[in-house]
Amino acid sequence: MVMSMMNTTDLYPTLKNLSRADKLKVMQFLIIELAKEEEIQLQPNTTYSIVSPYNSHEAAHKLGALLEEEKQNNV
Repeated sequence: MVMSMMNTTDLYPTLKNLSRADKLKVMQFLIIELAKEEEIQLQPNTTYSIVSPYNSHEAAHKLGALLEEEKQNNV
């Protein structure tokens, strides 16, 4: 059996027509495939923490101070 290879240009219209749920499944599949290639051992149905400045008041204060300093230096 010969399988034809699709390129990304061929995939885009098909992906665009998927439902939101199916698009998320495709994203999950691709993320898992990329992780396998990089030998990152992500386990299905496991929660992983993500470092983010969200709700970090200290980070917001530092950013505000840096922006204020930059603003004063450019006057």
